[in-house]
Amino acid sequence: MGSTGSFLKYWLILFAGILALFLLDLSLGSVSIPVTETISILLGQGSENTSWEQIILLLRLPRGITAIGVGAGLAVSGLLMQTLFRNPLAGPFVLGISSGASLGVALVVLLGSVISVAILGSKISILLAAGLGAAAILLVIIFVSRHLADSATLLIIGLMFGSISGALVSVLQYYSQAESLQSYMVWTLGNLGNVRWSDMPTFLFIIMTGLFLAFTVHKPLNSFMLGERQAESLGVNIRRARLIILLATSLLAGGITAYCGPIAFIGLAVPHLTRVFFSTSNHKILLPAVAAAGVLLMLINDLIAQLPGSDHVLPINAVTAIFGGPVVIWVILRKRNVGRSF
Repeated sequence: MGSTGSFLKYWLILFAGILALFLLDLSLGSVSIPVTETISILLGQGSENTSWEQIILLLRLPRGITAIGVGAGLAVSGLLMQTLFRNPLAGPFVLGISSGASLGVALVVLLGSVISVAILGSKISILLAAGLGAAAILLVIIFVSRHLADSATLLIIGLMFGSISGALVSVLQYYSQAESLQSYMVWTLGNLGNVRWSDMPTFLFIIMTGLFLAFTVHKPLNSFMLGERQAESLGVNIRRARLIILLATSLLAGGITAYCGPIAFIGLAVPHLTRVFFSTSNHKILLPAVAAAGVLLMLINDLIAQLPGSDHVLPINAVTAIFGGPVVIWVILRKRNVGRSF
């Protein structure tokens, strides 16, 4: 399976790349700030230009931290789903969690829930609606999983929940006003800038909890690669392991969707990209490697989205799809059969 030491070169590349890209992510944008000044501000030494301090500390730093959380969370949840279902095309949203969050947001935005917006405010209403929508689907999925013997059936049910939620959103879109429809479409494009410092403790708690749960089941995940029957014969508590995997994925995918909108590609592609360099099926190595690779690619996408030197910011979903799609195709053509990893 390979050891951590045998991949030392790749670990060093990943962490050096993350550090460099994080500094660039904070330095580049509509206003270019020298990297040396960025480092000085981060170390608390300040800068002669006070506006640079405000840009870094109030706008770009929370966005950069959000990109790290989103990249790690989506990549790990994608790996969990691909391993659980032994399906290379599975991603963090196959359970319908993201669709449930989208339905919750659609009910608030497209139906124009004036009461909730007036009482809680637009942003809090959207967060609450997305969280409740994701939680509702999660509870149903957990209930159903307790009565299923295999994960393949659970995958089909999750896809059906996603289809039903998507259909309801389509109906709401059909009857909604143009302004409400535009607001909802903007939310679906994804935005890493939605998480401010006031939101950061809750956001990071959700991400860290999901990642912790994922790392606790690295041994059962190794057994799942052999199939559920073989895993059970090895002494793995299938139902308990599956429940933890579902909870971790739901926290990561649902929490990220609630705060940043549905962000595609990262969860599907990063596990495959990581396996190109980390030729191992040991999830004790794969989980942190996938998390680090997810952070690296998310920072790259965020850099591209900010269009350094321009006043415009591209939707993060558009960037991940446009620049991520060819990478996935390259990996598939390179490996010729991604299913061999499962």
